Amino acid sequence: MKRKILFVCLGNICRSPAAEAVMKKQIEERGLSANFEIDSAGILSVHQGEKADSRMRQHAARRGYEATSISRQVKIDDFDRFDLIIGMDDSNIDDLNDCALTAEHKSKIRQMTEYSKKYNYTHIPDPYYGGTAGFELVLDLLEDACTGLLESFYK
Repeated sequence: MKRKILFVCLGNICRSPAAEAVMKKQIEERGLSANFEIDSAGILSVHQGEKADSRMRQHAARRGYEATSISRQVKIDDFDRFDLIIGMDDSNIDDLNDCALTAEHKSKIRQMTEYSKKYNYTHIPDPYYGGTAGFELVLDLLEDACTGLLESFYK
């Protein structure tokens, strides 16, 4: 059975497309691509149809990740389609809970940092208004949390 994971941030141009790219590469490197479906979406539709932020694409590419997703907004049927819906911060989690129609939908919502192994952050900070260090930190945190997430399936 394929595990289906949706990563969510505010606009789907920085954190969630980076999480998607990191997770896809980790899965591919372990030869597990047939076992997973990975996607990303945003709470807002303001960037719908756009590529990931060029700064995030550049930082990700330097680490060997391809952040090629196109921004889209979370849809109600995502709650039926995906096994896990992973938000990047408390605001994303609150918005996802507001969208969820059933207890089953709510049970699928998790926060990315729940899977962190070596970093002790409570959320993945939004790098949009910051500089280079913010994008690098986000990638560090996502690499760690994606490793923990992937390991959680194979305990």
